[in-house]
Amino acid sequence: MSTAIKDRLFQYVQYLWRDDEAGQLSGVDRLVYRSNKLGEDLTLTNTGGGNTSSKLAESDPLTEEPVEVLWLKGSGGDLRTAKRDGFASLYLDKVRAMKARYLDDPDRGPKTPIEDVMYPMYSHCVFNLNPRACSIDTPLHTFVPYKHVDHLHPNAVIAIAASVNQAKLTKEIYGDEVIYIPWQRPGFDIGLKIEQLIKGQPQARGILLGHHGMSSWNDDDKTCYETALEIIDRGARYIEEHDKGEQTFGGVKHAPLPDADRQRMQAEILPFLRGQISIGRRFVGTIQDDEKMLRFVNSNDGPRLAELGTSCPDHFLRTKIKPLFVDWDPATGDIAKLKESIVEGLVQYRKDYEAYYQKCKRPDSPAMRDPNPTVVLIPGLGMFAWGKNRANHASPRSFTIARLKSCAARKPSTNTKRWISRKRSTSSIGIWKKRSCGACRPRRNSIAKSLWSSARAPGSAKRRRIVW
Repeated sequence: MSTAIKDRLFQYVQYLWRDDEAGQLSGVDRLVYRSNKLGEDLTLTNTGGGNTSSKLAESDPLTEEPVEVLWLKGSGGDLRTAKRDGFASLYLDKVRAMKARYLDDPDRGPKTPIEDVMYPMYSHCVFNLNPRACSIDTPLHTFVPYKHVDHLHPNAVIAIAASVNQAKLTKEIYGDEVIYIPWQRPGFDIGLKIEQLIKGQPQARGILLGHHGMSSWNDDDKTCYETALEIIDRGARYIEEHDKGEQTFGGVKHAPLPDADRQRMQAEILPFLRGQISIGRRFVGTIQDDEKMLRFVNSNDGPRLAELGTSCPDHFLRTKIKPLFVDWDPATGDIAKLKESIVEGLVQYRKDYEAYYQKCKRPDSPAMRDPNPTVVLIPGLGMFAWGKNRANHASPRSFTIARLKSCAARKPSTNTKRWISRKRSTSSIGIWKKRSCGACRPRRNSIAKSLWSSARAPGSAKRRRIVW
């Protein structure tokens, strides 16, 4: 693809594929390359999220006969840094044969016992003794009838996928080229539903999964990569065309502080805040105070939007159900009052988290996690994100940025409650990836304005990392 064509097609994503690099690779190495290029653009998927796959011909280690193998990014790995050993490998015919077992169960369906029975069976399909655990999205990749599949969680697409009229918007933006499917817990059932949807709409080049993300597919790996970028870029352009300008987040409530004042207050409050939330363990902290983060924390609707919580399950695995938004007027410069507000806010946050846990826990739920927030938002100062190490504290920060960017693209509905209030969920308790939950259905919002473009270039956001 020429530079002129790329510039015309892609305005809000980074086109990183290089034919001279990919041309030297083959098989799984090309899958690793494609995955890394997708992961390098931080707007395309969450840290540790998304997965890619290729169906490749291999030689069976026992019979030396040719076999078709599904290579799939393993569970928990990061696309940007994934290497060959980060990919699971399964005999494709064996995984497809599991379909009969699933269909034989009369009680099959999402959140049914058979879904939990199916996952351990993947270990019987492993090719060449590969120890890498496969993804819960394995059925999605298996039953898409194309060689290459890219499954991502892009900010721009989530903005659409978590909107009130998500099905209508998908049709309006993509026509018949992208299929829509409502939110459903990942697993065998949704994989088979997607297979049927593709049969009914064979011209489709991808799918938008409500409150979740998107997938693209093709028999050519480069085209699959480009299709993913096109789906994301088209969504981003639609959002930009519906920009609400100064009224995004309800308009400005607090005027921005001078840089010197803001940095002085951050340095003064950061040790105090860390001390308040790090009872029992040490934390690494990050401050983010770029223009778009400050626009959110200084807005009229910031506190209300923060209280609504996350837009999709992949976010609250890292950010908990919501951030703590501190009630404080930065114009006063009153640090003593800020400390009081932080203490009061933390007390209420811990009560809310314990109530959430008690409401959603099940007999097999793990013990309640640390009830302190991993993300604290302070008017005038920005976002303070916390984690036990460098990698861990980066996740709440990046997931919250993704949350705000998708939230900025929607005007939250006034007649909906936070998603965890509507259905039982133990996702934030920490067992969603163990396939024990997912019963929750994310709340619905409507379209407004996006901020996803601020993360367009890695490292573009201004931030300071302080480690104790």
